[in-house]
Amino acid sequence: MAALSVLDLAPVPEGATPADALRNSRDLARHAEAWGYRRFWLAEHHGMVGIASAATAVVIGHVAAGTSTIRVGAGGIMLPNHAPLVVAEQFGTLAELFPGRIDLGLGRAPGTDQRTLRALRRDPASADRFPEDVMELKALLADPQPDQALIAVPGAGTKVPLWILGSSLFGAQLAALLGLPYAFASHFAPEALLQALRVYRSGFRPSDQAERPHAMAGVNVVAAPTDAQARRLFTSAQQSFTNLIRGTRGRLQPPIDDIEAYWTPREKAHASGMLRYAIVGGPETVRRGLQAFLDETGADEVMVASAIHDHGARLASYEILAGVAAGLGLERSAA
Repeated sequence: MAALSVLDLAPVPEGATPADALRNSRDLARHAEAWGYRRFWLAEHHGMVGIASAATAVVIGHVAAGTSTIRVGAGGIMLPNHAPLVVAEQFGTLAELFPGRIDLGLGRAPGTDQRTLRALRRDPASADRFPEDVMELKALLADPQPDQALIAVPGAGTKVPLWILGSSLFGAQLAALLGLPYAFASHFAPEALLQALRVYRSGFRPSDQAERPHAMAGVNVVAAPTDAQARRLFTSAQQSFTNLIRGTRGRLQPPIDDIEAYWTPREKAHASGMLRYAIVGGPETVRRGLQAFLDETGADEVMVASAIHDHGARLASYEILAGVAAGLGLERSAA
């Protein structure tokens, strides 16, 4: 039975501050917990004025402290930006503070531009060491061995669950080889989703963390009382993806009445392709869209992203989706 989870980028809407965004993230997590979502993940991005989750481990602690049962984690930490020991200490600390509730999703991309990557003092070639860094991190979070020279304190023995994130076949192959759960970023990079899921499932090797494959797929959902209201709210995400194409990133813009006047035909094609997996509409439209996505992917878990400018409308969207999921018989986590 599939479950629903939340991917939150701590979006900073126009007219708001990062402090507002972080308060909103914590408030959304509280509601998501009450509505039965399984996880609440935050993602590492740097140098983006519209995203407040750069210090991802800190924000995870902020959200976990405001909730009590929902799993909270990273979707993800961009491992090439960090020494595995530092990540083990950070997430080991979180695991000690919030036992049994912390997840650690790992990505291979830097999550930023080359200038910021240099400012992070990381070698651009560090992405090539991603598999080795994952194994090092896994060992640092495992029970320490008698002859182990390097021990993460806190961290050792916490066994924080690791996930491999990806938008290509590389992550699918690595997750299968290591026997780890896999999350595909189809909410913005949908092209290889189905092929990656096949590669992951067919090549999966059981491990001490997972006996069978567990595949999560990302999808954008904007739900509202009517299709027309949802489509209007969705123009905030459409503007964001258009701005990404233009190289003019900014804060999350309010919805507009006519998206066709905002983008060119080329931009529309590109942005709409990136947003291929988007479910936008009233409850019945969302029900059909979610069922179709589950039928197409066979996902064990759906990670939902919702770039909605107004916090109240974002809460309402996730509440409507939770009701739809209950009607479809999806798994509901106990609050």
